[in-house]
This record gives sequence, C-alpha cells and structure tokens, in this order.
Amino acid sequence: MRWLIGTEMARIRKQAGMTLAEVATATEISKPKIGNMETGRFHQFPEDIDRILSACRADRHDIDRIVNLASQQDAKTWWAPWSNVVPDWFRTYAGLEGLAEAAFMFEPMVIPGLLQTSAYARAVTGGTGFVRPDQTERFVSFRQARAERLAATDEFSLHAVIGLAALQLAVGTVEERREQLRHLLAEGERENVTIQVLRPEDGMHPAGEIGQYFILEFAGARPIAYSEMFDGAIYVQDVDSIETYRMVADNLRQVAQSPAASVKTIKGLLGAL
Repeated sequence: MRWLIGTEMARIRKQAGMTLAEVATATEISKPKIGNMETGRFHQFPEDIDRILSACRADRHDIDRIVNLASQQDAKTWWAPWSNVVPDWFRTYAGLEGLAEAAFMFEPMVIPGLLQTSAYARAVTGGTGFVRPDQTERFVSFRQARAERLAATDEFSLHAVIGLAALQLAVGTVEERREQLRHLLAEGERENVTIQVLRPEDGMHPAGEIGQYFILEFAGARPIAYSEMFDGAIYVQDVDSIETYRMVADNLRQVAQSPAASVKTIKGLLGAL
C-alpha cells in the first residue's frame, strides 16, 4: 500500500515540476520525510498527503482518492502470516493484488498462481529450487490463500491468457495434472474469471518480446504493470508504458482462442492424459 501511495505522490509532484525541496518549503514538511513518503519508507498520514498534493496543485479528485488509499493503510495485511517465507519484492505485488479490482495476466509457460491447485503449486515450488524444502508447504499455503481470495469475492476480476505450453508442462503426477486442468475448467465458469488459451497456431503476437506479465487495475490509483525476474520484479506505472502493455493485452485477447474454444482445448488435453 505504501509503495502504491508513494509512487502516486511522486508522479504528481514530478508532473507539477516541483522538487522535493520546493514542496518542503511550501508545506513545512521536511524534505527527508517527503522523500521517504514517496518511497514508502515512512507512514503516509492523510493530512500530510493532502498538504503535499495541494502544494503540487493536484486536482481535488486525485487528492481525495490518494487520501482514501492512505486511510486503508492500518488494515491488517492479509499476507502477514507468510511474511517470513515470501520475498520483499513479491510481498509488494501481493499487497497490490489485494487492492486491485481487476487483473490481466499473460503466462506463456506456467499456469498463473491464482489458478493453481495446491498439488500443482507444490510441484512448481519444488521444481524451481528457489524455495527451501522446509518452507515449501508454507509457500504453497500462501499461493492457496491468494487463490481463495479470488474465489471469495466478486469485487476482483481476472482475465488470464495462458500459453498452451503451460497446460502441457509436465508438473507433478499425471493425476495432479488432470486435477489442475479440471480446476481450470471450474474456475473459468466463474463470472469474474476469464481464461483464454494461446496456441502456436493462433499466430504472431507482440507479447513474445515481453514474456510473462500482469496488469493490475485499481479503483483509486493508476494501473501498474508487473513482470518477474529470477530474484526480483519490474513495476511499471508510466502512463505511456502502461498503455503499451494494455495494447499488447488487447492483441493477446484477439489472437488467443475464445473462452469457449479454450474450454474445448483444455478438455481435449484432459482427455489425452
């Protein structure tokens, strides 16, 4: 939450053409404090946000929505029980995902975490080698908690484009793969979940240059694009860059099989196992 608020504050300040020193002079809030608020290292109090953004001549609508985000900061973080097994960079994503009202996900090589069964998640986690064996079960329970939140609310919608290679990946036992495919079919029946399969024969698409990525949409903040690396992640919030990611997402929706055709493909893979 602090990261999201801070990036919004920094964006508005930079758009106003003001330096940290100029904002500090205008608000009588110290420059280090403002800098730490923008990086999320310091708790962002609503009254401080209002003063800073008013000094930056932000629209009242923008001020109110960011102040509203700040008012939610004291709510207990849902992922707190797993804080000792989840890396910092992914905790940031998990927090953002919990605030989002919609997500678009492109996963060419593995089924998205929000749609994984516990057995599939366990096999994937063990196969990567990035999680200690004694922490595998805790990490799997974290993945499942994310998935349960998707099932428990209609206020969050997911659109996933999944590469055919991800559905064919030999993860776990054959029965575990069957269970995962059956789970995908069931999840695709939810009103807030859309699943499309992208096959090689569906043709070219620009996501080949990007690889796996997510877009999170928020009611009270600008969207964020996210992509994972081996030991970290890239977060994108620049307006022009986000628009590019959205255009790629639109292209993927058009190139991939329709949800109905995707169901037939998944059932075909299930029948072949």
